[in-house]
Amino acid sequence: MTGPGGRILLTGATGFVGRALWPALEAAGYNVRGLTRNLDRARALRPEADWACGDAADDSALREAMQGCRAAFYLVHGMGRGAGNFRERDLAAARGFARAAAEAGLERLVYLGGAQPQGPPSEHLASRLEPGRTRPDG
Repeated sequence: MTGPGGRILLTGATGFVGRALWPALEAAGYNVRGLTRNLDRARALRPEADWACGDAADDSALREAMQGCRAAFYLVHGMGRGAGNFRERDLAAARGFARAAAEAGLERLVYLGGAQPQGPPSEHLASRLEPGRTRPDG
């Protein structure tokens, strides 16, 4: 990802960080495409934007959303979504995202994790740290 310009996929685009990052990316000369699970909510927030509808854990939606992109920001986190092991869901989604990015030929992935504590991390923080260390093949 050398220099400004080109399309960037922004996951978590309707979240706190994504809403702040989008205008900064545009100001730097990038064409931003947001990935959202809720297209109506996203369009209400940013009606003029380029939106792709899908979930970061859905391989086919990711492949479609990444078409024409040079890079992607991974700002999603599964802790608040449904029952089950959010840590495993986060790892599986991160691996799938990395695979889809490699298949799409993206130049760069940017992952928002968390700060590594001096002691053992909480379950929540561990779920943020592990995907940043993982590879597409596990």
